[in-house]
Amino acid sequence: MVNPVYGQRITLEQAMNIALQRVPGQIVHVDLDMENGMLVYEVYIMTSGNQIFEVEVHAKTGVIIKIEQEEDFDFD
Repeated sequence: MVNPVYGQRITLEQAMNIALQRVPGQIVHVDLDMENGMLVYEVYIMTSGNQIFEVEVHAKTGVIIKIEQEEDFDFD
């Protein structure tokens, strides 16, 4: 039986592959974070045009929630 609080989730590698399918480039940073009550992987990708995009991937379903271009490159 799966604990509903922690449950099963996709792996970090799966989240990165999902994000790269939508935004090709090089991954520069990945976080696992809680957004609006959902656990999401935040995958930051640098494109060939030197732009950074954040791709949010739902940690349980693998569905892309949001893609946005980042203006601030500071990941601290």
